[in-house]
Parts: sequence; structure tokens; C-alpha cells
Amino acid sequence: MRYYETLYLINPNIAEEDYREVVNKFNSFVEKNKGVVIRVDEWGKKTLAYNVKKFDKGYYVLLQYCGEPVLIEKLQRDLKLDDRVIKYQTVKLSDNEDPAVLKARAEEDKPKVTEATETEEKIGSEEEAETGNNNEGENGVQ
Repeated sequence: MRYYETLYLINPNIAEEDYREVVNKFNSFVEKNKGVVIRVDEWGKKTLAYNVKKFDKGYYVLLQYCGEPVLIEKLQRDLKLDDRVIKYQTVKLSDNEDPAVLKARAEEDKPKVTEATETEEKIGSEEEAETGNNNEGENGVQ
């Protein structure tokens, strides 16, 4: 199967439940059309570099998936017809990939937050505060 990623921007003025509905709609759309969703990264609401359809902010969602070329045509048509999506772009990452391998790799890449990691971060920030070591030179000038 071919490996693609689609980055799409969602209208920043919609409610949280509508936002969830849009994300779930396109994830299930890929699966209904014989595709395999590898990973969905929701980056949240960000400021755009330039106005898009009179919006200066938007919700960014990165969808990585495997599928056939027909899937891309259908997905882009649906993205274009949905008024809540203000912009999208699809990139082909590879011609021949195994979805199972990609899913396993995506699971490995997920950051694992553990109690020990959180404790180490707290200790590190407390030590910086105590020693006054906050990457400043003498007299507080960098």
C-alpha cells in the first residue's frame, strides 16, 4: 500500500465536539475506504503564517495512513466539501509500505511519560532554581 500524510486545518471557531467530529469523520473515512490509519497527531490551535479564508488561527491535524490512490481522490473531495476544513495538503511518503510495520514504528515513537520522568523533571527544575543556574552569564547578562 502507499503511505500518505494529510495535514489539514480546521476552523478555529467551532465547538470542541464539532472539532472531535471532524477528526473522527476523516479517520473513519480512511478506514471505510480500505485504508489503514497509522497515526493521528492533533497539534491544537496555532496561529497561521498568513490568513486563510479570513482566519488567522486554525486547528492543525496530521493524519498518516496507508491506502490506494483512489482513497486520496475521495478523501480530498470530502476535505474540500467540508466547510469546517479551511485548508489541507496531502503528501505521498512512500510507494510500498507495510501498514503493520508502520503502526509498530508509530507506537515506538510515542513519548512515554512515566512517574519517574515527571519526578526527574521536577528535581531538575528545582535544582536550577536553587543554584540560580538559568543559563545567564555574570550579572544576569547573556
